Amino acid sequence: MEKITSLSKLIINVLMALCLTAMAILVFGNVVLRYLFDSGITWSDEMSRFLFVYLVFFGAIVAVKDNEHLGVDTLVKKLPPFLKRVVYMASNAVVVYMLYLVGEGSWKMTLLSVHTRAPATQLPLSFVYFVGVIASVCMGIILISNIIRVSIDKTYIDKVSRVVESEEEIQLNNSETPERQETKEIGMKLENHQLHTAEGADR
Repeated sequence: MEKITSLSKLIINVLMALCLTAMAILVFGNVVLRYLFDSGITWSDEMSRFLFVYLVFFGAIVAVKDNEHLGVDTLVKKLPPFLKRVVYMASNAVVVYMLYLVGEGSWKMTLLSVHTRAPATQLPLSFVYFVGVIASVCMGIILISNIIRVSIDKTYIDKVSRVVESEEEIQLNNSETPERQETKEIGMKLENHQLHTAEGADR
């Protein structure tokens, strides 16, 4: 299971990199052609928008897998382990239902837009809407898997509900407060005083 998950994540990361690379080439190349050669790629902007849509949805899948979506844990982290598991499973069940609605809507739009083509690229618009189905299914599978594992393994909640501190919080926690600095200075002065006292006694 872990191998399948790692392989899937690798494939999505590669697809994200390809989307980003293609976007950069299309946009930059179009700018160069427009200003230096007075020409351009007519479908560049439209294709870049389509690739950006795919990039965002692929990124959402990876963020769900790595538990990196934004969340507020002020209340949850104060709960006992059992209630943490209950809240986690309930909240993720709601998210799974929302993903079902997104997937269903995306599938309907995919079917409706099969014969509708984009003006510049002439790609069927179902190409754009279908990524909603892909993302909904992938994120739903990940969340359902997490719900099952949390219900079976009592310690798994600590892994999926971990909170990643921001860089500002880490720096703030690592930095010395004025009180700590003052305490440190007092300690150093006390050590120096004891050292001088010991040297005077030896003399």
